[in-house]
This record gives sequence, structure tokens and C-alpha cells, in this order.
Amino acid sequence: MDQLLPRLADLLVGFGANVQAGQMVAIGSDVGKEQLTREIARCCYQRGAVFVDVMYADPYVKRARILHGVEAALGHEPAWTVARPLELAENGGASIGLTGLVEPGLLDGLDADRLRRDRFPGGKQWMALSSESKVNWTVGACPTPAWAAAVHPELPPVEALDRLWEHVAYACRLDADDPVGTWALRIGELQAARAWLSEARFEALHFLGPGTDLTIGLLPSSTWLGAEEETDGGIVFHPNVPSEEVFTTPDMLRAEGIVTATKPLEIDGTIVEGLVVRFEAGRVVSIEADSGADALRSRAARDEGASRLGEVALVDGRGRIGAMDTIFFDTLFDENAASHIALGNAYTASVADADDRPRANTSEIHVDFMIGSPEVVVTGVRPDGVRVPVLVGGDWAR
Repeated sequence: MDQLLPRLADLLVGFGANVQAGQMVAIGSDVGKEQLTREIARCCYQRGAVFVDVMYADPYVKRARILHGVEAALGHEPAWTVARPLELAENGGASIGLTGLVEPGLLDGLDADRLRRDRFPGGKQWMALSSESKVNWTVGACPTPAWAAAVHPELPPVEALDRLWEHVAYACRLDADDPVGTWALRIGELQAARAWLSEARFEALHFLGPGTDLTIGLLPSSTWLGAEEETDGGIVFHPNVPSEEVFTTPDMLRAEGIVTATKPLEIDGTIVEGLVVRFEAGRVVSIEADSGADALRSRAARDEGASRLGEVALVDGRGRIGAMDTIFFDTLFDENAASHIALGNAYTASVADADDRPRANTSEIHVDFMIGSPEVVVTGVRPDGVRVPVLVGGDWAR
């Protein structure tokens, strides 16, 4: 771990966010992730950052607010929490976020309505930064003992953490002599898939598999992105490390059918398993799960757009994460093991025509859940009704 910490930090700062000299950098972290956070701050300053702003979240503080806070405490948003992301955007800053379970289950059983109303201060503004290409940003994973125990409950704590670090290092290609060069090869494959999908101009995508029969409408100018993006100021960055997906913005008014999640997802430490979601006229009308359903129901009730789709992403079988055949209970990893959809905010950069953007979803949330597997066939539907295989058995059909 001691050797991997600086290598992972270097990759997230230099390759992921691509921090530039003179930038302010915001780091979103959690208590328990201090070592990697400090390494990231070191790398930022070494690359010429003028200020590194570290924001630590503490799930115990959130629990205390939900259990004991007065009504006015839920969703309270001081002006400075809104100004923070706005100033970062105005000054062309960068942002780095860290995922990874810290205290799983800590919020289980709490009042679902109070959880729904407890908005993250400045959340709407932070969401806009990533969706509108105002900053160069990335999200990476930080192994923690709690996360390791969830992934490998059969192992002693030290061995579980070591094993999780091995997973993260492999997925991030830190095992290569030249991780960035290795990433470049994979990004080339994803860019070829992006180009094919964008040129196809499908009117809709159809997902069909066990427990799934879902049609998602696309916008006329929906453009496929993934793995590599560019800010309005021309800085190339890699939003997720690791990333094995290509994605686009769907028509928020057109989603019909039922979909069964193929992997668990984690929401504020709650694990949602056995998830089944039904859509009608673009809106979620039913959320059922073997466990944790209230956590997603609360998110989906957050605002008008929270019950509609903001993203559809495809993942082929050539990536490293899916090949590990491991459930990580972490969206960053699990979403890059399988095709997925997201409730909530859309990435407007993937909508080429301004006339189509009113049909791109806006929301304070963005929650991905995995719906793909080798058993789920993805078909593209052209405007003339012709159906074209897209993903079959986890492989591109092009």
C-alpha cells in the first residue's frame, strides 16, 4: 500500500484531473481517507496548484443531523457552500473526488423522508461543474478497511485490505510500467466505440435480458462520450479512473419497461441489492429491492428530475473490472464492470444541439446502477425502426 499510494495519487492528479499550474483544486474526501488525500494534495502543489481545498465528509455527522437535527437543519445551505463551486468554475479550477465505503450501513433504518430532505449544500452547483465541462475533474477510489471487509468478508482485515489495493491497482493499470500509455490504448478502443455509436444516430436503445425489458429513447443530437473529455478552456482530462464506459444523454421523457440491476449499488453507505425498477413515460413508477430500497426511493424523490434518466452507458467485456468477477459495492468500480443507467442529472456536453437540451434531465442527484451482463443484449433502434445489434454477449457487434 505504501508504494501504491503515491502512484495512485500521481495518476489521479496528472492523468485523471490533469491539474494545471495556477489552478485551484477542490478535493472531496471522507474521514478515513486522509493518507491518499494528502498524497493528492502533494501532487497538486507539485504541479503548480495555487490552492488545494480539502472537504472531508463524516457519515457520523450526517447521521447525527438526520436523527437529532431540527427541521431547518435538513438541507440547510449556507451561502458560502454555494459560492465555493461557483468560484472554482469562475477561476477555471479542478476537482478530484474519492469514493470507497467508510461506514457501510450507518444510515440504514433512518427516516427515509428526512434523508430525502437532507440535501448536500451546494450540490446543484457541484453537479453543474461536472456536467457542463467547467472544470477538469476526476473521481478515483480510496481503499478503506470497511470497504475491504465488504468486498472480502472471508479474509482477515489486513489481507482483505491488501487484496482490495491489488484490485484497485489492477483496475487503474498501476501494474503497468507506463500506466498512462496503457490507458491510452484502452481509450483508443473506447473512442472507436463512441464514434460508431454517434454516427449510428440511434433513436432508442433496447435492453433485453433476465428480468429486463427496457427501451430508452435518445435525443436526435445525443453524442457518445467516455473515458476522455475536454473543458471549455481546452484542458483534456479523464473523469473517472478507472473508466471502461461510453455514455450519452437520453431523452428524459422516453423510458419504458422494467429493468433488473445486475449488481448491488451503494448509497450513503446503504447497500441496495436485488433492485428492480419500472419506468413509464420516462418516469420511475416503481422501485423494489431485496434490501435498501428506501435509500434509492429517497434519492428518486429528491426533485422533479430525480425520477428520470440522465445517462445511459455501455460497457464491453474488454475492460479490466468486469474480468475480475467481483462485486465492489462501489459505483465507480461496479458501473465500469457493466452497462448502466443513471437517475438524475444529465451531462449536457453529450447533447450537441441546443434545441435538444430542454429534454436533457436536470437534478440535484446522479445515481448510477448497473443493468448490463453477458446475458443482456443491447439493440439500437434507428428512426426507421430498423434494429441493429450493439452489445451481444458483452462484445461490440460493430
